[in-house]
Amino acid sequence: MNNTLFRGALALLVTVLAGCAGKATLDPAQQSGDNPPLPAARDFLMPPMQVPIGVGWKQGQSPKVAAGLKIEKIAGGLMHPRQLLTLPNGDVLVVESNGPGEEPVTTPKQMIANKVKNRSGKGGKGGNRITLLRAKPEGGEWEKHVFIERLHSPFGVQLIGDTLYVANTGAILKFPYHAGETQITAPAVEFTDLPSTVNHHWTKALLASPDGSKLYVGSGSNSNITENGLEIEYRRAAVLEVDVATGGSRIYASGLRNPTGLQWEPQSGKLWAIVNERDEIGADLVPDYMTSVQQGGFYGWPYSYFGQHVDSRVMPQRPDLVAKALVPDYALGSHVAALGLLFSTDNALPAAYHGGAFVSEHGSWDRSPLSGYAVVFVAFQQGKPVGLPQTLVSGFYSDDESQLYGAPVGLAQDQQGALLIADDVGDTVWRVTAQ
Repeated sequence: MNNTLFRGALALLVTVLAGCAGKATLDPAQQSGDNPPLPAARDFLMPPMQVPIGVGWKQGQSPKVAAGLKIEKIAGGLMHPRQLLTLPNGDVLVVESNGPGEEPVTTPKQMIANKVKNRSGKGGKGGNRITLLRAKPEGGEWEKHVFIERLHSPFGVQLIGDTLYVANTGAILKFPYHAGETQITAPAVEFTDLPSTVNHHWTKALLASPDGSKLYVGSGSNSNITENGLEIEYRRAAVLEVDVATGGSRIYASGLRNPTGLQWEPQSGKLWAIVNERDEIGADLVPDYMTSVQQGGFYGWPYSYFGQHVDSRVMPQRPDLVAKALVPDYALGSHVAALGLLFSTDNALPAAYHGGAFVSEHGSWDRSPLSGYAVVFVAFQQGKPVGLPQTLVSGFYSDDESQLYGAPVGLAQDQQGALLIADDVGDTVWRVTAQ
């Protein structure tokens, strides 16, 4: 980047971080549900941001939990933990990772985004590894074992039979798994490739079908709204279906800007995803959401949002595709940056938290005041979400919103039914149960 661009970026950064214009007028709860209010889009030279400084957790400090719950730290000192998987024997895998840093910095906006990320602690160095956690009989923090090393920005992980599948940013790898082992030393075998050009959204969520015959992959877009060109969006903003027998893949559903959480809804048996929507048209646009994912379905990105609400910034326009855009099932609020999804019919939390979905909201700098930075619960009835999200875990930032202690990402349930939370800013795994 040349000096003129650099100085311009710094000037904009100071303006953006100091300014308070463009504050949200809707509470995230007001934009939750199947019919959220959507104000008019706004145009910004540089959208307003609010960025708490990442400071991590002090000794003895922990997130806040709702009445009737308790929380404990079961692992600390990790390297940007992002995803969790509970193995059949009770061990828990923690994927420690961050973006590969391969996207070229060519505009002031990109430079500002990188600085914002580093300021918040969300740009922390990822371990490019998987750590295994094992509970100790005497309680306390769990044992930590480096399970797999030398990965490349991994995210999704799934076990089918005795084969462990790991989604690096550019390929799915497979490893032999033997119950009880605390390290895999066998070399990785590349199973199939994944979209890897530029890697604006680098995470690749992974979910196995109930019969183990398919793997579903969340592949995020390479841009906010195709500003990097359509040619590098091939197999992006989509859920891919991969055949386990052959490694062949196809686009299962499209128009999903960044599908980061994939799960099977237990009552209906349908595939569900959480999706991060587009930025830069206002603090109250666009709500992130969770939705059932229909085979062959198109969900609007980049041409429209929440159904047929046209994004006028995208050129050329595609009214034919907008007409096909499906409306998501359930909005979660604008810029909450939902990253983790877990359905649970029964668990070690009070009965009010059975039979629904836990959602981790990583939080975003694209809204003032802050939104997200919490784990919420959405009740389900007959396979569909009902009511408003209930906050289970919060307190990830200071009361004055200036400091960020942690940010929730991946979710899992351990063998005892406790809710496990990967916290990538706090480099911690938390465990939540009934008090």
